[in-house]
Amino acid sequence: MIRLSIRCQPDQAELVLAELVGISPEGVEERAGEGWVEYSIYGASGELPEIGEVEAACDGGLVEVQATEVAGDWDSRWKDFHHPVTVKSRSGRTALWVGAPWHERPPDGPDIVVIDPGRAFGTGAHPTTRLCLGHLLDLAERGQAEGALLDVGTGSGVLAISGRVLGWDPVLGLDHEVASVEAATANARENSVIAEFSRHDLREGFRTVEATVVANLTAPLLVELARGLPQGKLPVRIVCSGLLREESERVTGSFSSLGFRLTGETTVDGWAGLLFEREEE
Repeated sequence: MIRLSIRCQPDQAELVLAELVGISPEGVEERAGEGWVEYSIYGASGELPEIGEVEAACDGGLVEVQATEVAGDWDSRWKDFHHPVTVKSRSGRTALWVGAPWHERPPDGPDIVVIDPGRAFGTGAHPTTRLCLGHLLDLAERGQAEGALLDVGTGSGVLAISGRVLGWDPVLGLDHEVASVEAATANARENSVIAEFSRHDLREGFRTVEATVVANLTAPLLVELARGLPQGKLPVRIVCSGLLREESERVTGSFSSLGFRLTGETTVDGWAGLLFEREEE
């Protein structure tokens, strides 16, 4: 098994990710640091593209491309890279523990959310997921975890399920990948929560949306989300991440044009989490 890693400058991240998703639609591993973003895909020898092809696709903005051999038991060892996390509100009074089924659960303390990623994105440890969870915890602490919640790009369902645990009801998660819908549905059963999950293409827009929207998507998709929101029934608040810190202004502009105010911004490892709110009609 081969691991192909592409490290690029932040302003090339969208292009590189788009190319890799086309090559490996079932999943892309992502890391980021100061001044760089790295994406990795896995495949057998001969299945992955040549390094020269990847370099050409990245349009000259490449920092590094590297192919390394992965141990034969990679399909079980990948679990070692997933770690449970405890995410807290800014005050520290409200918290969630998020981990996989194979992690030892804390005997007491915060609410527990168990997520098996399957072939979908996310167990809760990625900075963008933690940023969204932090804003949801802040809202819950303010008594605003009520009414319906829509999770756009739900992946493994971690944000939708966490939202339901915190008090939102009903909860709907949308994703264009069948694997994500299946994983999220299974995870909801594992956590004994009621949440609905279905397929949806973001480009189709929305006829109506719920009072609270959470979206862990790339910056271009967040801009697309803003374009697709129904003018007659906008949500009260939007929690979003998946964007780099330097992309915040672009995303903020898209939601500000609809009457939303940026009321919260947090950052972790070069990623940004944003909270937009507007006055209820």
